[in-house]
Amino acid sequence: MTIGSKTVLHGLFIDGHEVPATRSDPIDVLNPATGELLAQISHASDADVDRAVRGARAAYEASAWASMSNRTRAKLINKLADVFEAHLEEFYQLETLNNGRSVNETRAQISRLPDFLRYNAGLAIARRDAVIPVDGNYLNYTIRTPIGVVGNSTPFNHPLMIMMKSLAPTLASGCTTVVKPSEYTPLTTLRLAALFAEAGLPPGVFNVVTGLGPTTGRALAEHPGLAKWVLTGGTEAGRITGALAGHNFAHQTLELGGKTPVLVFDDFNVDQAVNYAAFGAFIGAGQTCICGSRQIVQEKAYDQFVEKLAAKARTIRIGNPIDPLVQLGPVVSARQQQRVLNYIKIGLEEDKARLVAGGRVPSDPALQKGFFVEPTVFADVTANMRIFQEEVFGPFVSITKFSTEEEGLALANHSPFGLAGAIRTNDLTRAHRVAARLKCGIVWVNDHHRLDPASPWGGVKDSGIGRECGTESFDQHFETKSVMVRMDDTPFDWYKDTANQPRLN
Repeated sequence: MTIGSKTVLHGLFIDGHEVPATRSDPIDVLNPATGELLAQISHASDADVDRAVRGARAAYEASAWASMSNRTRAKLINKLADVFEAHLEEFYQLETLNNGRSVNETRAQISRLPDFLRYNAGLAIARRDAVIPVDGNYLNYTIRTPIGVVGNSTPFNHPLMIMMKSLAPTLASGCTTVVKPSEYTPLTTLRLAALFAEAGLPPGVFNVVTGLGPTTGRALAEHPGLAKWVLTGGTEAGRITGALAGHNFAHQTLELGGKTPVLVFDDFNVDQAVNYAAFGAFIGAGQTCICGSRQIVQEKAYDQFVEKLAAKARTIRIGNPIDPLVQLGPVVSARQQQRVLNYIKIGLEEDKARLVAGGRVPSDPALQKGFFVEPTVFADVTANMRIFQEEVFGPFVSITKFSTEEEGLALANHSPFGLAGAIRTNDLTRAHRVAARLKCGIVWVNDHHRLDPASPWGGVKDSGIGRECGTESFDQHFETKSVMVRMDDTPFDWYKDTANQPRLN
């Protein structure tokens, strides 16, 4: 942060305290609402990353963590949840300053995060290993052990929430972690690591290295000391880092790009469908992998839906997100702003879709130094258009018409992505039927954006592999050992009595 005329340079967080990086090329962190310098972060080198991973490995093997009982660990994690909750107001303000999301949205999202810790603490206590019935006079049981060091690369759009989806099961399982936050939004991650250390988390369990994806991120993904690699980001980043981590046979959870289809059937109230469309598309300035960016609307409701969503988009209040009255903040950077503007140009000039709302940088002089884009709506979009197929990652939505359920499903599934989908209908039978046929990992019926610590989260196709949240995520942090015990004292000699042996395998 800037104190007086001096900009604070944040170090790395390794082994329970802040340390300087070995590189001397810090990275500027900007306030996306104003373009002003917030702070600088260190640019971790390969050697810095190696130090962090080695520290995490040492902590994983140290008695203070490795020998901690499940109940004691769960008690500590519940304490961390309480400490986090006591400092929520600080995190609301800092995250809004750093990533530009409306403070009301930030408050609604971050306030839920302590429960991710509490849920996984509960799983740690409730955990049971299996006794497996097998043929013959044998006792077969399993022993699960934490896999080790988890590397986690988090994105700019939901810095704390996405990190917590991995951090909570990592800690609860007895693993340790090295987190590389986005260079755009590292400040709340650094603060949380320091807060948890102050609250009694052993040194080296939670480490943070800051830097750029192609340097620091690459060094972390390919480090042979990782047992698991977690990334939330673009599909191409998943391919690159997944290959690097795969070289060392690390377990992987990759939550990647999305192009969420929303099927709006004509039996559903149009006003409610429009309200959900705005919520799904413009929350977080559209910078979510589950952004409801493809509204696929049945023909009887289509014209009214287009008119009302365009009108709704024009009412959304744009401004500095720290103001509680503001409903839409900036995108995270000048680069991201230009990406969205480029897709608006593609929609107009290449795809020749009909722009019905937005499509510009706001004219308010007070917003010119920030990275704002108006909520943008294109109508008459067809499946061959780039704005139908490609992820924009901004306040940008397209509307496509369909007639039959089969046609709507074909349009919804006509995408390389498969993270989430949504359905708007009052027909319960149809809702279940369509949900089963959508090719994605998450489906909302008459809602959007909802998640829970207990509900598995992840995608298919180009949207990634593995699941976060739920028992699925917790269980992915263990190696399973099978123990087979012969419960028979009868003398055994295979080579003396081969013909009468009941089994080999």
